[in-house]
Amino acid sequence: MDKFILNEINNHINVSNTLHGLIKQIMQCSTICIDTLKNGGKILLFGNGGSAADAQHIAAELVGRYKLDRKGLPAIALTTDSSNLTSIGNDFGYEKIFTRQIEALSKDGDIVIGLSTSGKSKNVLNALEAATKLNCQTIGFCGNESSEMKNICNVTLSVNSSDTPRIQEMHILLGHIICHLIDQEFKP
Repeated sequence: MDKFILNEINNHINVSNTLHGLIKQIMQCSTICIDTLKNGGKILLFGNGGSAADAQHIAAELVGRYKLDRKGLPAIALTTDSSNLTSIGNDFGYEKIFTRQIEALSKDGDIVIGLSTSGKSKNVLNALEAATKLNCQTIGFCGNESSEMKNICNVTLSVNSSDTPRIQEMHILLGHIICHLIDQEFKP
């Protein structure tokens, strides 16, 4: 059992070391988020499964606080309204559950963040495409098999792994780094 545990820890460390190659993209994402918030825009986040939980986690860090007691910032996880999710899924299909919300809630100048470990989730890709048509900035969090997401998003944070748990761990780390940089801009 201890060899398994050590292997998991080492896998995490090895994947996290590859994030050094994303510093430019992390800075771009942070700048886009900061500019959007300063200009009165909001951040909309979504994903499926663990990525849905990550979207909620990041939104909560912005609305509540990450580390600093600063004003609440407008961020919405599109994964939390069960009535919207089930009615849209029922009436329009699962592939539209985020698209309809983007069409209803976003405005020109908002930022839309889609999380998908594979980068291939059709409902996430559909919503990112809709956001682009509505003149929103788009950011994608994904793994290394994400050419579709890279073709849609303004900036993509692609974790160099195909192992879903490692990708999810890095997505939360990336989200926390971005939240920290946002905190610094909005500190009291």
